[in-house]
Amino acid sequence: MKNENKNRFMPLLMALCVVIGVIIGSFYANHFSGNRLTIINNGSNRLNNLLRIIDDQYVDKVNVDSLVENAIPEILAELDPHSVYINAKDVQAATDDLKGSFSGVGIEFTIREDTIRVQNVIRNGPAEKAGIIAGDKIIAVDGKKFVGKEVTNEEAMRRLKGPKGSKVKIGVKRYGRTSPVNFEITRGEIPTKTVTASYMLDDETGYIKVKSFGEKTYPELLIALANLQQQGFSNLVIDLRDNTGGYLQSAVQMAYEFLPAKKLVVYTEGRKSPRQDYHSDGHGAYQKMPLVVLINEGSASAAEIFAGAMQDNDRATIIGRRSFGKGLVQQQIPFPDGSMIRLTVARYYTPSGRCIQKPYTDGEDASYATDLLSRYQHGEFFYQDSIPHTGPAYHTANGREVYGGGGVTPDIFVPEDTSNVTSYYKRAAMTGLILQFAFSYTDNNRQKMKDFRELLQLEKYLKKQRLVDQFASYADKNGLRRRNLMIRKSYALLNKYINARIIYNMLDEQALTQYLNQDDPVIASAMDVFKRNASFPKAPEKPMSTKKKK
Repeated sequence: MKNENKNRFMPLLMALCVVIGVIIGSFYANHFSGNRLTIINNGSNRLNNLLRIIDDQYVDKVNVDSLVENAIPEILAELDPHSVYINAKDVQAATDDLKGSFSGVGIEFTIREDTIRVQNVIRNGPAEKAGIIAGDKIIAVDGKKFVGKEVTNEEAMRRLKGPKGSKVKIGVKRYGRTSPVNFEITRGEIPTKTVTASYMLDDETGYIKVKSFGEKTYPELLIALANLQQQGFSNLVIDLRDNTGGYLQSAVQMAYEFLPAKKLVVYTEGRKSPRQDYHSDGHGAYQKMPLVVLINEGSASAAEIFAGAMQDNDRATIIGRRSFGKGLVQQQIPFPDGSMIRLTVARYYTPSGRCIQKPYTDGEDASYATDLLSRYQHGEFFYQDSIPHTGPAYHTANGREVYGGGGVTPDIFVPEDTSNVTSYYKRAAMTGLILQFAFSYTDNNRQKMKDFRELLQLEKYLKKQRLVDQFASYADKNGLRRRNLMIRKSYALLNKYINARIIYNMLDEQALTQYLNQDDPVIASAMDVFKRNASFPKAPEKPMSTKKKK
């Protein structure tokens, strides 16, 4: 009888145990994972269900992969301005510049009149070894005609880039030849320089232009410094204007070269990223070298890390205009299909403790995208007192006041010079007519200029060519009406930038930079700092006591 009662209640006891187990398990799962389960159930499950329902029941056939591809950028856009999605076909292009090299044929080109025009050939690269020269017009790739509407930058890059060691056949139309010339090029590693100029400004002052911060920036910097060392430099200008940043580690390594031991360069911190400090190792060879750093509104991210470290440690004088204001750290996270996201995981802070990220609101922020235009319109490019300083003041090692919340403000402000800018000049520049004329002139006169290997030789030749008059006639034929009074007022500006583009087309980026620096007021300000022995910022003077003696 007892056994019968026991058997009768056994299923009830087992069911009760299961219910209690589920309740206890749910309690501990929720307790230890916080809101994670709720987020998964309420968020991703709804998205998955939505996609399944659309795929199963929508009136028309839908490409679900395409829906996801379009949805991911919209989701990231709700976070901050710098968290982005990069699809699989664009990942390579997005990372090549920072990696320091890519596999290709080794040419710089422009597209005009639906044809690829070879602008420059990388020295000792595959294209040069095969016989391609500047001025060639590419009309066929791998035996197939490649001219017309299908010729775009993206399509040209896709056809010319490829695995190292692979071959590509290129047909070109060359000046002086009636029939096409064919070449077979074996693709190779093409270096992408981030240090694009290095030369002596005078007998004592070296100059280095850093275009971005990639994997090889630090070794490129060391090579540039060694070359300047051989020329006897005792002062240094590092130009970070329009440097959009790159790898944080490269900026930190560069800072080590100029700071004494145990100086804080930068620190990063985020919700899931514990604070990480970067201190100098004291092995830098140029710790006492007088230094000036140039910045402007195009200097961002890693460029601001370096400038902020030099400013907060009172190691260099910063000259120019307020920098961009990007103080967010992104981590690259790849997906199995080859695409990836760059997700903001932390903020970085300069040694004084300031975050230089300019304000933004979550989601689409139109004012963030137009911030530089707003700065221009309210006069910040022209007047130092127009620079807004919101938030608390921070202090450098010597006690100088500095501010965060919107970029690095230079120690010496140099306004943009617009005294000779006219509406004619603006239209000539913004419509691309100056670039188009410069390339056409280069293409038509390449044979005359090919023997000019030095900047001074080419510059002397161009001075005699009355290029502004030639440009005015060219522009008039291409929709920009000739305005003689405006042309006269903007003559020097027009002449400078026409010459600059022709010099770049015929020589290289270093020659372009060297030419533009000749009458640059920012460079002149840097030279004045060295002349006054004022590159190391000093502590502010203490106010005089107002107490009267008894």
